[in-house]
Amino acid sequence: MELNVFAAASMQETLEQIVEDYQKVAPDVTIQLNLDSSGTLKTQIEEGASCDIFISAAQKQMNELDITAGEEANPDQLDYVDPDTRIDLLENKVVLVVPEGNPKDIHTLAEIAEKADLVALGNADVPVGQYSEELLKNLGVWDTLNQSGKITFGSNVKEVTTQVSEGIADCGIVYATDAFSAGLEPVDQATEEMCGQVIYPAAVLKTSAHPDEAQAFLDYLQTEDAASVFESVGFQPLT
Repeated sequence: MELNVFAAASMQETLEQIVEDYQKVAPDVTIQLNLDSSGTLKTQIEEGASCDIFISAAQKQMNELDITAGEEANPDQLDYVDPDTRIDLLENKVVLVVPEGNPKDIHTLAEIAEKADLVALGNADVPVGQYSEELLKNLGVWDTLNQSGKITFGSNVKEVTTQVSEGIADCGIVYATDAFSAGLEPVDQATEEMCGQVIYPAAVLKTSAHPDEAQAFLDYLQTEDAASVFESVGFQPLT
């Protein structure tokens, strides 16, 4: 049988490894990964895509599909998430990365507005973009950067790391896990006060055709074996 797992693009490397490992545990289960921005995945679920498990890079997108989150968090009162299965799976960190050699000599988030001519961020539909905007607003530089055309937006975090790796942007704000995957060395890290905690919730959907098998895989994601894979790239397991 086949499970469709929709997960944030920042989980690509870890989930591909975990799925490979899971084949040894459950050889009769085939897992198809759909990896994209959490906002895009949420839209696909709303439009009827076949999905058994959803793992978002922020609570916002999960809440918008969870009737128990309340009307403020879920204004359309969408009812896709099985609330009994919902967990906070992982924590990530938001970091500042620069191209090799750091041509603009940027070492802290506070230096971005002064030293960078172009900053790569995720767009507003992507959780890392939402965290980045909150961070830059708290630093008091969002309006300056945005109005002066110093921001280049990526549709997901992978596009942001590419723009930094290729030197198109002078710096970028991404997750610690994506910096690791792209071979970029973070020069600064946002605090919880700057942009809040970066929590990845996960849940089985009510529309799942295989809820028991989906729950079994979600349980596996909380094992020590899966945790070691997540930790290897910078995730912090929460369960």
